[in-house]
This record gives sequence, C-alpha cells and structure tokens, in this order.
Amino acid sequence: MRILLTNDDGVFAPGLAALEQQLRHLGEVIVIAPATEQSGVSHSITFLSPLVGKSIHRDGRHWAWAVEGSPADCVKLAIAELLRDNPVDLVVSGINNGLNAGINVLYSGTVAAAIEGAFFGTTSVAVSLEYDPDADFQSAAVIAKKIIGGIAKHPASKGKLFNLNIPTVATQSPAELQIVPMGLAQYGNRYEKRQDPGGRDYYWALWEEPSEPPQEKTDITELRKGNVTLTSLQFDMTNHPLTDDMESWGLKL
Repeated sequence: MRILLTNDDGVFAPGLAALEQQLRHLGEVIVIAPATEQSGVSHSITFLSPLVGKSIHRDGRHWAWAVEGSPADCVKLAIAELLRDNPVDLVVSGINNGLNAGINVLYSGTVAAAIEGAFFGTTSVAVSLEYDPDADFQSAAVIAKKIIGGIAKHPASKGKLFNLNIPTVATQSPAELQIVPMGLAQYGNRYEKRQDPGGRDYYWALWEEPSEPPQEKTDITELRKGNVTLTSLQFDMTNHPLTDDMESWGLKL
C-alpha cells in the first residue's frame, strides 16, 4: 500500500514524524506537507501565485516535499502532479496538535487535506490528538495506525473520508473507540477585547466549548468521556431533501 502523509502543522511537526513511523508498518509512506504551520486555513488553495515545493533530504536522500502552501495544496499537488504516474492508495493527514471535532471540522486544515484526497476518490483519514504541552504523539500514532489499518482493509472504505480524534487520556490508559456523528453544538463565538501599547483596540478569539455538552451522542461528548472517536464525513454540502422540496416553492426570476 502506498500512503500519502500530510498535515497542517508543518513538515517538521512531531505529530507527522510519529505517524510516519507507524504508517510504515502498513506500507510505503510519501511525505508531502506544508513548509510552515497552516492551522485553521480550512480548504484554502493557492492559485494566484506560484506553488513552490522543496525536497527535504535526510541522510543524503530525499525524505519529504515541503510545499509553500496549504494542506489542500499539498494533497492536490501530490495526486495531480508529483505522484500522478504512481498513485497512492491512502491519504492520511496528521497527527494534528489539537482535536478537530464538532464544528472545528469546518475550519481545520488537517481535515481539509483529507477532504482533498477524497475529492480524488482516494480513501482519506484525518487524525488529531487533544492539545497538551506534553502530548504523547508516539502513543497516539500507535492508536491511529491500528484504526487506519482496519479502515484500509474494509472494502466499503474505498474512496471515503474519515475523521479520527484521540483524547489525551487514551494515550495514557486503555480507551474505547466510538463511531459517532460530528457534533453541531456552537462554540468558539466569543472574543476578548484588548488594547495594544498604542491604545488601539484588537480582539482575541476565545475558543470555548459550551458549558453543557449536547445530549445526543457525538464526537464532542465521547471525547469528553475519554473515548477515541471516528466519524465518516462527506463533502457534498447539498441539503438534498430541501432542494427537492424547493421545486414546489414557485421561485422565479
């Protein structure tokens, strides 16, 4: 199996290095990742300026491509150009330094890279670990490898998109895997007003979760319980039932 590995924390991030080591147990790993951190860029792509890719060498040979662009750029460039003559079987994005659950999925460069892989019909998995100053990426990578290996073996996973989140406690003691939907609770909607030394106002985003978790079982609720979560995502944003119903609305120009 040929695996494309990318991320949004940059080509030298510890999460990417840990996951690369573990994925080599599953097959050949090709690393093509952003040259610098691209957290929160969502699915942005570069098309108004040149997209530069630099070969990174280790021990005297090519190790990875560092792309001066977004995570989605990395996957698009890899599949459409750099690896066009020898396609990959799997795209993995991560390990992100921080969870990408709930509505964070919409902002995440990590998830966007996996979405780009699925655009091309390649099975794709985004992997994120709860933020911790002493995050154990090695243990998280072992967990991720087991789940990714199981996903890749299942025929129904071909060309599909998956989002895997690992809480800190799961790297410290045994945890369960929960297959859950993405949470839709609103959070991260407050700002703290501050002033710079020149007396000018500025605002700092406060990424706070709701004080009360939603009652339905979602990635957010299960992560709070210390469980690893796996969600099947899709990038078709059409509301099909409402679109069909709108035919009867009598809307005209």
